[in-house]
Amino acid sequence: MVAMRIPNADSAIIEEQKLVDYLLNIDHRRGGSKAALLRQFGYDPARWQRLADDLRRSHLTAQVERTRPTPYGMRYEVRADLQTPAGRPLTVRSVWQLDTGSTAPRLITRYPD
Repeated sequence: MVAMRIPNADSAIIEEQKLVDYLLNIDHRRGGSKAALLRQFGYDPARWQRLADDLRRSHLTAQVERTRPTPYGMRYEVRADLQTPAGRPLTVRSVWQLDTGSTAPRLITRYPD
């Protein structure tokens, strides 16, 4: 695969609800373990913007490792370190989707590497 970055990364969408209600919610049925890890590294739902900024800084500038077409659009997977509030790097994978007919990729999920 040719080295590439997520298309139109400068206009990427990271929804507050995705971070607060899912990735930083320790009570979420599927996201709870993801949230627990992020909390150990200093991320907090009250300061969700920090996680959004860190993802923009490290993942939207990194090379794409995998692409996969879906019925909804193209998915892009990135692996990179987050420079966390705890001052320790955390390597995670993030998944972004460029929906059919859209020009802005959006964050689907992130999980530990």
